[in-house]
Amino acid sequence: MKKNVEIIRPDHFEPEKHFYPKALNSQLHAMVGHFMNLDQERVLNRYIHLNPQVDADFLRGVLKYQCKHFFWGGADLFYVTTEMGNRRMVVLETNSCPSGQKSMPPRTDSDDHRGYRYLIENSFLPALKKKRLPKGALAVIYDKNYMETSGYASTIADLTGEDVYLIPHFNNQDQYIHFENGVMVLTTSNGTKVNIRAAFRYVTQKPWNRIPVTSKTFIFNSTLVCLSGGRNKLLANKAYEIYNSEIAKSGLKINMPETIKDVSKLEIPLWVQKFGGKAVIKNPYSNAGQGVFTITNNRELQAFMEMEHSYDQFIVQSLIGHYDWSSTTEHGRYFHIGTIPNKKGNIFIADLRMMVYSSPEGLFPCAIYARRARTPLSNKIPDDSWAVLGTNLSVKVDENQWDSDTSRLMLMDRKDFNALGLGTDDLIEAYIQTVLTIIAIDKMAQTLLNKKGLFRQKLFASLDNDESLIKEIYS
Repeated sequence: MKKNVEIIRPDHFEPEKHFYPKALNSQLHAMVGHFMNLDQERVLNRYIHLNPQVDADFLRGVLKYQCKHFFWGGADLFYVTTEMGNRRMVVLETNSCPSGQKSMPPRTDSDDHRGYRYLIENSFLPALKKKRLPKGALAVIYDKNYMETSGYASTIADLTGEDVYLIPHFNNQDQYIHFENGVMVLTTSNGTKVNIRAAFRYVTQKPWNRIPVTSKTFIFNSTLVCLSGGRNKLLANKAYEIYNSEIAKSGLKINMPETIKDVSKLEIPLWVQKFGGKAVIKNPYSNAGQGVFTITNNRELQAFMEMEHSYDQFIVQSLIGHYDWSSTTEHGRYFHIGTIPNKKGNIFIADLRMMVYSSPEGLFPCAIYARRARTPLSNKIPDDSWAVLGTNLSVKVDENQWDSDTSRLMLMDRKDFNALGLGTDDLIEAYIQTVLTIIAIDKMAQTLLNKKGLFRQKLFASLDNDESLIKEIYS
């Protein structure tokens, strides 16, 4: 059933509509609250103290960086260690439309809007002021996560005093919006046309097939960001590698699994063999846990090879699991630290989502949550590796229908946070890793535009030579 456009009016924000019941009355863990309140200089001093090889002035510049395209993002990170006990946060991917606000406890008792307000007030609205925009209204466009997208729309309405259009924009459906001379135009149910000067975007499924790469309407974040790495794991990995080479002398580095890029389907068994028969295969353009395949045995590899896939290129990464069955890489073997054992003695793999926004003062954390896998981690190679390794909560019901397995959601509250076994230094490390990935993708986005602000199609095609994707972009 097609959803209708809604008009969200000021002073109608209702917390129970925009937060999970589990998060609504939660209390932020004191350690997380302390981390969220640290200013950048204290974060820098602590990080430099623990990592004396890092150039302090360079890191200060990193934290003060102002994004030109990638204004808000969320990195998914694994907390891992080596056989020598060297712990680190490893980046799995960076998301250009990250969820997280509906799971975040309040920083103060009077903090009704929570992270929605921090993001809109400190990032979205300042970005609007810097742009020369066409005349028109404000909008939020979305294709999933109604709880959060309606929260953003209501927050924008409250902070601007304007009505905000909440517009569904699903893949393979009749659309309410189109673009005329680069301006987003909404056609309402009664046929009225409304120009949109700026839109907050939470469109996750193939946004490039219905939203142009560049536009006169300000889109927060643009499709360009998705193609540059925010929803393109192949370009993201290339962006990380390029940025790592740029910052190598500073002592900073984006930590990521060993990755083989531009892999055709026929090549995949060879690269899985290189990683000792254990690997992660990814469709580079999927999200919400879709298109990710963990391989720990021949049966899982064979099942993958028999599947039909929409795209021509894949990436293959080293698999991080239990010490006894993680991939062997050139840099040794990483394995999961996992959660603190529960009363049954079970340890679960969990990831951490760190959401960060760009402001005139730099990059700041906005929301954090964690997710654990369904099945405990053990030293035996699992028959169903995704049950042990997969942490994503999204469940695809139909083409444009999603559900969420909130039983595995871990909040940053007094109960769940303790089970993660994380400390302030780990949160700082996660924050800095997230900032580095966002800057890397933002720089890639800048590279993909020419001096006139037009998309460099030939350069993109040389970086990502996937015919199926290119057809979608230019359709």
